[in-house]
Amino acid sequence: MSERTKLIEGFIAGSEWAGAKRSALAGDASNRRYERLQRGGETAVLMDAPPEKGEDVRPFVSIAHYLTELGLSAPRIWAEDAEHGFLILEDLGDDLFARVIPDHPDLEVPLYQAATDVLIRLHEAEPPSNLTRYSPEVMADLSALAWTWYKGGDASSEQMFRDVFAPILEHYAADHSVLIQRDYHAENLLWMPDRAGTARVGLLDFQDAMTGHRAYDLVSLLQDARRDVPPEIETAMIRRYVDEAALDPDAFQTAYAVLGAQRNLRIIGVFARLCLRDGKSHYIDLIPRVWNLMLRDLDHPVLAPVSSIVLNALPKPTPDYLQDLKQKCATTRTL
Repeated sequence: MSERTKLIEGFIAGSEWAGAKRSALAGDASNRRYERLQRGGETAVLMDAPPEKGEDVRPFVSIAHYLTELGLSAPRIWAEDAEHGFLILEDLGDDLFARVIPDHPDLEVPLYQAATDVLIRLHEAEPPSNLTRYSPEVMADLSALAWTWYKGGDASSEQMFRDVFAPILEHYAADHSVLIQRDYHAENLLWMPDRAGTARVGLLDFQDAMTGHRAYDLVSLLQDARRDVPPEIETAMIRRYVDEAALDPDAFQTAYAVLGAQRNLRIIGVFARLCLRDGKSHYIDLIPRVWNLMLRDLDHPVLAPVSSIVLNALPKPTPDYLQDLKQKCATTRTL
C-alpha cells in the first residue's frame, strides 16, 4: 500500500464518510483523481489532488464557496485536507451536458439557455478580489503555446505573433470585470432539473478561475473543443446574453472573436502538450475541431493581421501531421 493510499484511507476514516464504499470516477486533463463514496443511499465525491504534482485544492474550495453563495450549483465541501490535497464533495450526479444531449436532443437548446443564464447571473456579481487577472499579456503568452508545443518552436514568427496580437487583445478584450471559470463547457456542466433556475446547472472544474472579459466563458461554452455546437444555438445564445446584459452587440461580437482565437490557439497548444509531455494521445484527435473554430474566429476583420501570421506559421492539422505528434507522445518533458 502506497503512502498516498494510506493518507486517503485515513482522511476518509476521519470524516463522516468512514466505511463508505469507494468506486472510481472519470478524471480530467489534470493530475486530479476522483472516487464516488457510497454510504447507504447517500453519495459523495472524493477529490484526490496531489500537491507534489502541482495540485492545490484551496482555489477550488474558495471558488466553490463563492459560487454557492450566489445560489449557483457548485459542489458543497463536506470535508477538507488542503495540506495533502483531499476533499469530500457534494455529489452533483453524472448527467453531464455532453451525455444528456445525445440521449435527449430536445434538451439541447434548453440546456444551453440554462448555461448562458448562469453566466448572466454570475456576471452580475462582483468577482472575488483575490483573483489573478486574465490580462492581455497572459492571454498572449498562453496563445503562444501553439508555437511551443504544436509547432515545436519558431521564435521569430512567435514573437511577430505576440507583437501583433497583444495590442488587439488590449484594445478589444482587456476588460476584467467578471469571474471567468475558463473551462465552462459541456463536459464540465451537469443537468440537475430537480433544482430551480440557474441552480439547475451543476458546475465543475472552476479552480483556475480568474477575472476577465465577460465573453470568455461564453466562447468556452459555445466553441466547444469536444462537441459541435450547432451554429444557430451559438448565435441565439450570444444574442440571449447580449440582450439580457444590455451590451453593444458589435463590440461584444468582436471581443467574442478575439477571445475565441486566443482560446483556441491556447487549446491547440495544450492538447499537443498533453500528448507530447503527458502521454495523453487522444487529445490530438480533438485538434481539427479546434483548428476550424480558430479559423472562423480569425475571419473577423480586426484579426486580419493575426490571421496571416498564424496561417503562415502553424502547420495545418493534416492526418500525417497529427499522426507524427502521436508518435512523439510522452517523449518531451519540457521545451
